[in-house]
Amino acid sequence: MSKIPAGVLTAVKKVRGGVAVDHRKNTADLEVVRIPTPEKVVIPMQMHIGAPCEPVVKPGDDVSVGQVIGDTDKFVSAPIHATVSGKVKAVGDIKMPNGILAKAVTIESDGEMRLWEGIEPPKVTNRDEFLKAVRASGLVGLGGAGFPTHVKLGFSPDKNIDTLVINAAECEPFITVDYRECIDNSWDILSAVYTIKDLLGFKNVVIAVEDNKPEAFNVLKRIADNEYDVGDKVKLMVLKSRYPQGAEKMMVQSATGRKVPPGKLPADVGCVVMNVASAAFVSRYLKTGKPLVSRSLTVDGSAIAEPKNVRVPIGTNIGEIIDFCGGFKTEPGKIITGGPMMGLAIVNTDLPVLKQNNAILAFDKNDAQFKKQTDCIRCGSCAAACPLSLTPTNIVRATKAKDYETMKRIGVNVCMECGSCAYSCPAGIPLVQYMKLAKAVLREEAAK
Repeated sequence: MSKIPAGVLTAVKKVRGGVAVDHRKNTADLEVVRIPTPEKVVIPMQMHIGAPCEPVVKPGDDVSVGQVIGDTDKFVSAPIHATVSGKVKAVGDIKMPNGILAKAVTIESDGEMRLWEGIEPPKVTNRDEFLKAVRASGLVGLGGAGFPTHVKLGFSPDKNIDTLVINAAECEPFITVDYRECIDNSWDILSAVYTIKDLLGFKNVVIAVEDNKPEAFNVLKRIADNEYDVGDKVKLMVLKSRYPQGAEKMMVQSATGRKVPPGKLPADVGCVVMNVASAAFVSRYLKTGKPLVSRSLTVDGSAIAEPKNVRVPIGTNIGEIIDFCGGFKTEPGKIITGGPMMGLAIVNTDLPVLKQNNAILAFDKNDAQFKKQTDCIRCGSCAAACPLSLTPTNIVRATKAKDYETMKRIGVNVCMECGSCAYSCPAGIPLVQYMKLAKAVLREEAAK
């Protein structure tokens, strides 16, 4: 590892728990490559937290790249755009990776990737115009959460929010697209930081990078020190590599020393956390007016023949992306969208890439084997690993007993399902699945 340059901050406060995972950043040195235009894309109307969009096109319509094909008047949502030019072939329901049904627009590509004639850089001179532009861009959190960015940035000006944290931790194994963003598009990141800081009135900005990415903070440091940063308000911070360092609440505590209370958000302690790729996109959108129609993702894992970082139109078939990476070199035992800790396992590759997908991982049968489950030995490893100070074994016990009051009292809804407990459990108990089950049980009880 190269030496950390002078002027780079270290974490204000060490967070509790977490686990030391193998980094396996195999694609870190591979530049992002753009895949050939797919013959068709399937674009779901639910690619964000909040209300789904309604299609505004119908079969037979001609569409161009960047044209709105789905929208809603609900606040917590984000418009959806055509990602290839061509003809709408179908509008109907598809099954999403999480098993729910959602409306989707299928577009047959004409191969031209023709831009919609209405694309132009937005006029942004104040806060309201900026937030309107961010919504129009269709941006949601590109780190995996999928929360509409205009909602996150649309906090009331009278709230005491003073710090913007740019999250470049990328703490899950295998994924390297945020790292490549730092290396390849560093000025986009810094340009967005200065714009957001000035328009939204942040007093301080912290760009946080884990210490296993020294080249990233070397690059960012070189361009952060310039005449735009009056008063040296933009700081770089190196964090110790420990999962789940990149989680919002952990990031806030490391970067500012402030602790986000259970059930609260970073905004409640004066912070906004934004993924580094999301920030870079904002910069490009303000310059070009081209909305979120493609994204970068890492394709890796022991079953992938040629791991790569790729740029793909949103809605591209996952199987086609894997084929572009040489296909499977061995029969996959598990395929995941996202990282190995918090990603979602899928049963087949005939699914579209979503806005919030940052990786496709495929593992051979040896790597995909579950631990043999044995009885809990009350060792406390899960509790020690939990960054939110929960006791997973107590939650499991209350869930099995359907003890709703205890489940609520001991904080199951606080769990962010990071998987640190299951990773550290010597008994191989599927603790994350129990956390998900407990939340579902509480929702069902509340609905009665």
